[in-house]
Amino acid sequence: MKISQIIREKAKKNPKNIVLPEGEEPRMIKAAEIITKEGFADLILLGKKENIKFKAQELGIEFPNKIKIINPKESDKLKKYAESYYQLRKNKGLSLDEAYQLLEDPLYFGALMVYHNDADGLVAGSINATGDVFRPALQTIKTAPNINIVSSSFIMVIPDCPYGENGVVVFADCAINPEPNAEQLADIAIASAETAKVLVGIEPRVAMLSFSTKGSAKHSMVDKVVEATKIAQKKRPNLLIDGELQADAALIPSIGERKAPNSKIAGKANVLIFPDLQSGNIAYKLVERLAKAEAIGPISQGMRKPVNDLSRGCSAEDIVNVVAITVLQAGQAGKI
Repeated sequence: MKISQIIREKAKKNPKNIVLPEGEEPRMIKAAEIITKEGFADLILLGKKENIKFKAQELGIEFPNKIKIINPKESDKLKKYAESYYQLRKNKGLSLDEAYQLLEDPLYFGALMVYHNDADGLVAGSINATGDVFRPALQTIKTAPNINIVSSSFIMVIPDCPYGENGVVVFADCAINPEPNAEQLADIAIASAETAKVLVGIEPRVAMLSFSTKGSAKHSMVDKVVEATKIAQKKRPNLLIDGELQADAALIPSIGERKAPNSKIAGKANVLIFPDLQSGNIAYKLVERLAKAEAIGPISQGMRKPVNDLSRGCSAEDIVNVVAITVLQAGQAGKI
């Protein structure tokens, strides 16, 4: 069974309320039909009911009555949300009138739904940029306790590969943070370990990657990875994490034993933390294409409650999988 299908099956065990702010988008409507049939989430689509029903009819979909549709402009929660958002942002110069105007935007309304526990998670990005998806979420939901940065990961499923967890390896950060500092890199490592545990069901063994293994090279870039490793180990003493390690030392047992004989991670890593976005993004794309791997993601991590950003080129099936991921993350919210 594919990892994406395993995630969907796991989500069925504890369905959550997930809000889709881009409710009038045809791919969202098609995904909503599939999700409702599979039964792993209770969905809330934001938009005009007549528009959603008309587009469903055009797609040949008998729109499930179970799906809740809310038009933010007409919602009885608009006043409550606008006032609470005003209280959160008034020190930044936001007026109450401006709060009302912003809450007519489904992305802001959806974020306030999650903030007020009227939804357990949010998925958007099929027609909105990443910054637009996360801006209202970061202003309201905020990051998880002791995590100061939102990051992303990919679950890489590599065929005929003995490394990682039988060919399954989590890569991070490959989509959001260009040059994380040591503190941020440590938080990315902690959040990625949680992703591996919650979504894939593996015990994370985290390697902090570098072009150096245990002092084989001297450079400020290596120093950052060493410091990040120490910070992560201090924050999460029970987490299996080590660095700095070269990629081969992290993954291949014989090389790990030779280059880092005292490491509990070398040669056994199943979570790889890249020192910057450039290396992470290049690596996942190379593995995806050259090794014909399945790349599941990007998966957003580090939020107090889950918010996931889609590619604007996503398919309905992609949306289904990301909603399933969001359901599993919602089941673990506050437990990191």
